[in-house]
Amino acid sequence: MLNSDIQYLKGVGPKKAKKFKKLGIFTIENLLNYYPIKYEDRRTVSKINEMVDNTKVLLKIKLFNTPEKKVIKKNMTIIKVAGRDDTGFVTLTFFNQDYLLQKLNLEDWFYVFGKVKYAYGKYELTNPDIEKVGKDKKAGRIMPIYGLTYGLSNNEITKAVKNALDEYYSKIEDIIPIEIKNKYQLISRRDAIKYFHFPENNKIYSLAKKSIAFEKLLIMQLGLLTIKNRLRTSSQGLKINDSSLGDKLIASIPYKLTNAQLKVIKEIKEDMRLSKPMNRLVQGDVGSGKTIVAIYAMLIAIKSGYQASMMAPTEILALQHYDTIKGYFKIANINLNVAFLSGSTNAKNKRKILDELKNGQIDIIVGTHALIENNVEFSNIGLVVTDEQHRFGVRQRAMLSNKGNNPDMIVMTATPIPRTLALIVYGDLDISVIDEMPPGRHEVITYVLNENQKNEAYSFIKKQIKSGRQGYIVAPLVEESENLEIDSAEKIFNELSNTYFSECKLGLLHGKMKSSDKEETINRFYNDEIKVLVSTTVIEVGVNVPNAVVMMVLSAERFGLAQLHQLRGRVGRGKYQSYCILVNGSKSKKSSDRMNIMKNTNNGFIIAEEDLKNRGPGEFFGTKQHGLSKYEVQNIINDVNIVQKVQLLSKKIINENPFLDKEEYINLKEEIIKLFKNEDVVFN
Repeated sequence: MLNSDIQYLKGVGPKKAKKFKKLGIFTIENLLNYYPIKYEDRRTVSKINEMVDNTKVLLKIKLFNTPEKKVIKKNMTIIKVAGRDDTGFVTLTFFNQDYLLQKLNLEDWFYVFGKVKYAYGKYELTNPDIEKVGKDKKAGRIMPIYGLTYGLSNNEITKAVKNALDEYYSKIEDIIPIEIKNKYQLISRRDAIKYFHFPENNKIYSLAKKSIAFEKLLIMQLGLLTIKNRLRTSSQGLKINDSSLGDKLIASIPYKLTNAQLKVIKEIKEDMRLSKPMNRLVQGDVGSGKTIVAIYAMLIAIKSGYQASMMAPTEILALQHYDTIKGYFKIANINLNVAFLSGSTNAKNKRKILDELKNGQIDIIVGTHALIENNVEFSNIGLVVTDEQHRFGVRQRAMLSNKGNNPDMIVMTATPIPRTLALIVYGDLDISVIDEMPPGRHEVITYVLNENQKNEAYSFIKKQIKSGRQGYIVAPLVEESENLEIDSAEKIFNELSNTYFSECKLGLLHGKMKSSDKEETINRFYNDEIKVLVSTTVIEVGVNVPNAVVMMVLSAERFGLAQLHQLRGRVGRGKYQSYCILVNGSKSKKSSDRMNIMKNTNNGFIIAEEDLKNRGPGEFFGTKQHGLSKYEVQNIINDVNIVQKVQLLSKKIINENPFLDKEEYINLKEEIIKLFKNEDVVFN
């Protein structure tokens, strides 16, 4: 029943269903799981003389005069009317809402809710919600605010959720066994969903949120543990134990590895010796030296008679890995056949590479997602390395792994994630952390400026360019938006090209460009043909230009700290002192405190912990993880205590009942299979 198409819900229909589907809402269940991103508290009626400028208020008023309609221009009308209570007057202004003329009667009382603006000696509410007293549905309540799409209003989503609850409330079944619900003081699933959408008070909201968070996390953790156990128990891995070539590399490089790198290499060597497949996450800050650890592991595999591969999310990052590997092998006088494969590899070269790979003539292949195409076959793959795995997903990782006989796997990420959250995102992997930076690396100096100081920053960047260096300017949006007063990348590019940087070559990079155009722009920047790259966050991962020494981020307050840290990691990659300039457009203390964290530390793990406290965990889920939307992640998984309790419970359940074949786990097992439908969760 809950999988019924959204178009058949009362008040929706085929036309509106198309708009819901843009939000990923295809069924009744999708709608009930589309949670509010915030709420408006409309429980308290204010008096007009108590109002404060720029705050939202609920008023109970009568109209003071007959509403007047004016035509401002074609397709634009305005209705103005004065309202009063026993303490004062307020002006109500409505744009393009002519239907209200029939409803705004002088003898009726109304509830109005909106943001107060004080100007020219009077208070005004523009386009407030207005309801007749006695027919009000929102006044006196806590109202949900949902993420929207074009043509679908908050009122329409709210009404649809109410209709879904009215019709399907009794059909919502519990998933968690009653003993677990009682032990952890959870409410029924139907009540949790109901009160998460429409909380009556803070207490019931907290209980609903806790119950839904617990359920979502339990499903995810049990699924990930099932994958992990299957890999450990049912798969016969490869014994890979000759590290002599890796040791030769370490002895040849002109610097010492850090203790953290050596610790992780030891963990990898111990894993690779075992006859079960290794599935290990190597997590380390930008510049901490993950790549040489991965190369060491690949050399163990090759010396033990196997091939190795490394997959990266972008061609530019994959090419950088390819060049790095070749460079290290030259230093160490290691003679191996290293090949590169991407979507842009020409047909002739691709055929040659595929033949040599299949015949075992290629020792290491580096590439993009082209490596998981069906026609890519290995002779004897022993180790698979993926970089920035959250850009791929578990399914794509498994596709590469399935090209061999249970090869070992290393996943690398430069996104610092607090350990608790790493267990959610990478719950099917063992985790290694490189938490130490190599000696001698320049720390990036970070400055925080306000909007009025942008010109100073532009002058500073010009000074760096004159000395032969390059820089980035990052904007949060690609195109102009009526709702957000933030400069877009295109606008900044055009403006700076004609003003501050008219004498030097600027480049533009954003996510809506074709892949080939993106690669061309990045290559031109890498080759110093572009001096300043104006970009969105597409440069967050995988752009390595040692000559770039300035990272300027506009509207920095709109980014998470972890994301700002990733952006800052694009500079400081060469021998020159580098700088990060954060332009903070907010005057709030919270924003100032956040910027100061960036200013005072370059440690990504400290920043990640602070980001978790300040913003919740949404920042760490760069893409959709295991079926969770960004709204679910940001709004639900923000209680570390719940995460820890669920992790312990999940291990206990899997240890006692690995196939979840007890009757009380039937619904839970079905949800796990549904969530991991593309990721080979097996319960037998």
